[in-house]
Amino acid sequence: MLLKNLVLTLVLGVLVSSLVACEPDTDQIGETASISQFLQKHWPKVLPPQGEPPANFSDEEASLAPQACGECHAAQYEQWSSSLHSHTMGAGIQWQLQLMSQQAGNKCLQCHAPLAEQKALVALQQGWPNVPSAEIPEWLPPNLADTGLVCAVCHVRQHQRFGPPPRNALPEEIPHAGFTASEAFQDSGFCAACHQHKEHDSPPRVNGKLQVDTWAQWQNSPQAAQDIHCQTCHMPDRQHLWRGIHDVEMTRRALEVQLQVKRTAAGRAQLEVQLHNRDAGHHFPTYMVPKITLTFTLRKQGASWKRVIHKHIIGWQVNVALTEEEFDQRIPAGETHTLQLPVRLPVADASWIIDVDVDVAPREHYERTFRQSMKHANRIPPATLQSLRQALSEAEATRYRLMQLSQTVPAWVIAN
Repeated sequence: MLLKNLVLTLVLGVLVSSLVACEPDTDQIGETASISQFLQKHWPKVLPPQGEPPANFSDEEASLAPQACGECHAAQYEQWSSSLHSHTMGAGIQWQLQLMSQQAGNKCLQCHAPLAEQKALVALQQGWPNVPSAEIPEWLPPNLADTGLVCAVCHVRQHQRFGPPPRNALPEEIPHAGFTASEAFQDSGFCAACHQHKEHDSPPRVNGKLQVDTWAQWQNSPQAAQDIHCQTCHMPDRQHLWRGIHDVEMTRRALEVQLQVKRTAAGRAQLEVQLHNRDAGHHFPTYMVPKITLTFTLRKQGASWKRVIHKHIIGWQVNVALTEEEFDQRIPAGETHTLQLPVRLPVADASWIIDVDVDVAPREHYERTFRQSMKHANRIPPATLQSLRQALSEAEATRYRLMQLSQTVPAWVIAN
């Protein structure tokens, strides 16, 4: 039995009750619809199955494996392999899928592994209901569900290829029976399928705010006004990198920190800190997951004495249950947040320095969630618990020091 039958059965009995049909443009090259029309067709709520590949396709053309794409698109495959898109089905979601209902799991898979074929394979792995016993065809790699956002998620519909307009002249013989070009691949709206929750999406808002709101944030940004799209920063020169808060250089581009210290009295000073979202075309950070912590330390020059005098977190803090907001100190695109910190100096006439350590925890919210789940370890199956521990370890390992700054406290001058 071909997987087409398997997927169709899953679609009817498990994944969705109905699917929006995808009818790709069969022109080799040509923009036949507006960007919005293309995106509506390209990103239905649930992607339909590819079906059987054309009989004249080679094994590489027929396969949905990213490695098969890498045979010809080596640079793009290497870039994708180092990106977070290739890890969307890591331990952090795998342990949760083992405890989720089928309905809840499929909601996560809509972005973490959107292909109908991937969902079918996950259903087989998890032993979800209504999964027929079937032999997996050769063109579908058994590990496709574990490889995350594969090439086909963006570029393949019903085995036809889609992509941005070519920058160079095409050969007379085009593989895959041609492809459809669309400017949509260079538009921020293309990313909104996964990076923008809809009004009716579940889970609901927290304190009236959508949990994933990046596209709307971009729409209100200076970058949008300048026609700078997500791809400009996250896919420079069409590289399949998608660097973000996990990347030191990308984060340094986004955040600018300036310090100024003034003496206000013999034993007192005032520290002004300006936090500028310089280069992110959305809130910094955009989601509730990352946190950036600024630790301010007062130390005596030439001595070992030092004391932490203040901590400030840039981010959106939401409880693990996703029901309450504790604070929202994100910085909107192009804006500056200013902190005014009074500093008391233990000795008025000593030489003092204020150090600022800026530390990034890209998966801080997940860390809290995983630690909370670990409290119920005695109720979690051993294999699932192992994945949970791996997920927590991987989340903690993403932390890094972004920058260290120092500012000397000026001497107190008594006017004559």
